[in-house]
Amino acid sequence: MSSSHRLNPDLLSSLKRLKLGPVADTLPDRLVLADKQDLSFEQLLLLVLSDEIQRRDSTAAERRVRLAELDPDMRLECFDKSAKVSYDKRLLAELSSLRFLSARQHVVILGPVGVGKTFIASALGHIACQHGYRVRLIRADDMLRLLKQSRLDNSRDAEMVALTTVDLLILDDFALEPMTKEESRDVYQLFLERTGRASMIITSNRDTAEWISMFDDVLLAQSAVDRFKNAAFDFVMEGESYRPKLKPKLD
Repeated sequence: MSSSHRLNPDLLSSLKRLKLGPVADTLPDRLVLADKQDLSFEQLLLLVLSDEIQRRDSTAAERRVRLAELDPDMRLECFDKSAKVSYDKRLLAELSSLRFLSARQHVVILGPVGVGKTFIASALGHIACQHGYRVRLIRADDMLRLLKQSRLDNSRDAEMVALTTVDLLILDDFALEPMTKEESRDVYQLFLERTGRASMIITSNRDTAEWISMFDDVLLAQSAVDRFKNAAFDFVMEGESYRPKLKPKLD
């Protein structure tokens, strides 16, 4: 902090009382800039308040990312463009616009093991967090296990409400193995309550047509899968495994 713009202790105290303490970190530099550019008081105030709004937005987005349990490194700008993986770049650009979220549509990311399905799903989750949406990423088997355990302490309804009301639910590695009758009903309810109300992104090694055989009840399966796929974009990834790109390396 420069001596010419050392902040008055009373000003610092007032900023803290108003929960604007972080403004003190950038205010000296803004005062210097105001002197150099001969800014009006109104322009200076707007600049200082814009700094604080940007800081709060950034902090809130970081909090949403933590709550969503997204990998901080799985952002779109970190995706290795040299990986031998093919996908529809125009569709990815469309999904990155988040119009599917405002339209309450879904996305299914399909492809073989290791091509980066979870990475792309997570990257879209990061974008959603930056735009103020509440996101949750969970592996499908973990979700089914969580719902099974919740029945033991009568918290199942609360868990299902949490899963059905979050703005964007990312269900990773869906339909890896056959589901029990109980699990099939849980997935049916999830699909039923989210379709038309809130978006999902589902990653899977299996095409949606194969999902039906993973359910215990064929009628439930057809109804659930039909609801989902008719409201979903198909994002198909093909190519070599992306995972070697994620291996740790010595600098």
